[in-house]
Amino acid sequence: MGGAVDGGGRGWQRAGVGRPNGRVTNALLLVALSLALLTGTGALAVGSAAGRWVVVSHGVLAVAVILLLPWKSTVVRRGLRRRRPNRGASVVLAVVTVATIVTGLAYSAGLVREVGGVLGMWLHVAGALTLVPLLGWHVLARGAWLRPADRSRRTVLRGAFVLGAAGLTYGAAEATTRLAGLPGARRRFTGSYEQGSFRPSAMPNTIWLNDSTPRVDRAAWRLTVVDGGGRRELDLATLTGHRTAPPATRPITRRATLDCTSGWFAHQDWTGVPLAELVTPRDGDRSVLIRSTTGYAVRLPLRDLRTALLATGVGGAELSPGHGFPARLVAPGRRGFWWVKWVSHIEVSRAPWWWQSPFPLA
Repeated sequence: MGGAVDGGGRGWQRAGVGRPNGRVTNALLLVALSLALLTGTGALAVGSAAGRWVVVSHGVLAVAVILLLPWKSTVVRRGLRRRRPNRGASVVLAVVTVATIVTGLAYSAGLVREVGGVLGMWLHVAGALTLVPLLGWHVLARGAWLRPADRSRRTVLRGAFVLGAAGLTYGAAEATTRLAGLPGARRRFTGSYEQGSFRPSAMPNTIWLNDSTPRVDRAAWRLTVVDGGGRRELDLATLTGHRTAPPATRPITRRATLDCTSGWFAHQDWTGVPLAELVTPRDGDRSVLIRSTTGYAVRLPLRDLRTALLATGVGGAELSPGHGFPARLVAPGRRGFWWVKWVSHIEVSRAPWWWQSPFPLA
């Protein structure tokens, strides 16, 4: 792709779009960065293959940013020659942008899985989060808005050219990763790497933000269910099928993939009770709320009752405390932050499932 981004602009000329001026370069870079941040957020939420396009789009847009950097460097060099207030903040923005791209590329290729005990995925995410306020400040303080002459067919062609070149480069990079046998070739479409499949003891005990592993008394623990049948409490013996008196349950084993936003995934055989067997929605109900003993909670759409499982075991053994004993949610096709551990409360609700933060805040 050197011809597309060479300093003399020959690649642009051959494509018939001409070399962009500073304002157009800034505009294209702003759009690419903004969409990369947006799709990156979506990539953290995608858990099923149907959403693969979000992850691919994020990769293509990241490459588009890289292809625009040589042109942006010309703008930066001109800006550094001027004495402007807060110039240091612009330098920080440039450094954070490059660091975010480098950590993303290194993690995708599998070359850097962690640094100082911090997973590479989180380094990339931390850089992206830092970019948001810096980019907002830069646009407001230094924005050189497009002039009427810049809003032309040629500008659109320039954008399409960058996007097309980015798509080709992304595809070539993915092929190279596979042909070279790099660790990144073994990552899941979400970007996660396998860890502990069918070996529950080797699976990480990842916990969302402020949670910590609680001590749950087996004898005292009860699952509270509130649905169309009223309110009731179930003990662990009932959920594991060791109690034959009503309300008896029928545990099953279901294979599902836990894919954590920290960048790892594991295939496991989970044993538990289908949520559809535990919960009876009322007319007008639209979601089911799953709450942990720690207070952590998510709200699932009712359609997930068909596939979700309240697991009490994994790999033929009882759940460990770190993996959610006595019961955890198994939500196939959803990322790990949906898989509530230490479940203590299930309740159907008339609120829509999306009536919650896209990502848990605590």
